[in-house]
Amino acid sequence: MLENKHNYSTRPMVVPKLRLKEKIGYGFGDAAASMFWKLFSMYLMFFYTDIFGISAAVVGTMFLVTRIWDAAFDPFVGVLSDRTETKWGKFRPYLLWVMVPFGIIGVITFSTPDLEPTGKILYAYVTYSLMMMVYSLINVPYASLMGVMTDDGKERTSLSTYRMVFAYGGSLLVLAAAEPVVSIFSKLGGGNNPRLGWQLAAVLFALVAILFFFLCFSWTKERIRPMKEKTSLRQDLKDLLQNSPWWILLGAGIAVIFFNSIRDGAAIYYFKYYVLTQDAFHIAAFNLTITLSTLYFVIGQAASIIGVMLAVPFANRIGKKGTYLSAMVVCGALSILFYFIDRGNVTQIYVLQFLISLSVGTTLPLIWSMYADSADYSEWKTKHRATGLVFSASSMSQKFGWTIGGAMCGWLLGYYGFKANVAQTEFAQEGIRMMLSFFPAAGAAIGVLCMALYPLNEKRLKKISSELTEARQMTTKDRNS
Repeated sequence: MLENKHNYSTRPMVVPKLRLKEKIGYGFGDAAASMFWKLFSMYLMFFYTDIFGISAAVVGTMFLVTRIWDAAFDPFVGVLSDRTETKWGKFRPYLLWVMVPFGIIGVITFSTPDLEPTGKILYAYVTYSLMMMVYSLINVPYASLMGVMTDDGKERTSLSTYRMVFAYGGSLLVLAAAEPVVSIFSKLGGGNNPRLGWQLAAVLFALVAILFFFLCFSWTKERIRPMKEKTSLRQDLKDLLQNSPWWILLGAGIAVIFFNSIRDGAAIYYFKYYVLTQDAFHIAAFNLTITLSTLYFVIGQAASIIGVMLAVPFANRIGKKGTYLSAMVVCGALSILFYFIDRGNVTQIYVLQFLISLSVGTTLPLIWSMYADSADYSEWKTKHRATGLVFSASSMSQKFGWTIGGAMCGWLLGYYGFKANVAQTEFAQEGIRMMLSFFPAAGAAIGVLCMALYPLNEKRLKKISSELTEARQMTTKDRNS
């Protein structure tokens, strides 16, 4: 049976305030991961249906099958990283070890070999499954890293804010550049070859992601070192199953990602097949056309960055739980309003996209910070700590939310009769509108219901932190006597 030799934490009584460089370095890690996350969530469904030539319903089923497996893989990575011991720590080494495979498999995922229909489906299943596995191998340890860089609640929220700002920055880079870069690369050698364009664009983004992961590895440090006490994997899992805040955060995290993934996955179809125009403006010097969907994505990411920066002042004023609840209520209400916008009123589309993205942006740094709080709660309750296993919930919730949202996106397109690269029926257009309005609003409502049950308010967390500090001090004295 696997054993965790490092469970109950002994920490410096005062963890020094994190330097700006270290917070920036930590942010680079999510910038790298988010670049490909946005490529997947915004463009992969479209890539498979309109570029590679796989039906939407088949892609939806593939997303369900591969992502359920991948979500189940996350706790394994959490357990593995908890039991990793190197001179760099437990979690940082995975950034170094996995960054190159991450980039290579990312390129392969956006490659389109000339295969028969069955071969295309098999290729998509294999490459996408591998991509999600390497994503887990680098992202679960990365998420866990925050829990051992500092044990100060405010510093964690600050660190999480930096993380989210850089995450949205990486996403913004991809969403602003993806379609223009694909357009440029597609014209290499004359003619128009979008398959080549997508592949070379993936190469470019992979190189940037590898650099960002390396900077994250180089500029961060693990400070919280557990004592060498043995606990079985069975005990770690038992502790996790009894961690009620963890379960609630799992549900709240799934709801947020479902909200984002179904809106993001349907957006490009919304402009191409419902608004019925894509061209926003043309840059003659580069012979480049900027599309309405690109502007929509860029506005959303810019608004989300602002939302992330608002998370700390709002959380300081009304608490993490109150901020999350307020933001998701606003997201749900505005999403319903989105349904009633006329297709020709692009200004209203962009205004609502800005406001919705601003609201949802405030929730994500809070979720990550609350995962660290749930790890403290588990240690306080059980006298054991398994940071990687607890933080695997963060990646797991992303995958489950993304699984449900992605699968629903494909299935709904199939149900409403979507056919790639042809004019859509009114029924299909109605379905696409619903996927940006009422369906994500249902996800927001689920998030509100989950967070309403969350038990860790600021007063209780302060008490837990104080008792943990006292317990660690006692443990240190016993160890040194």
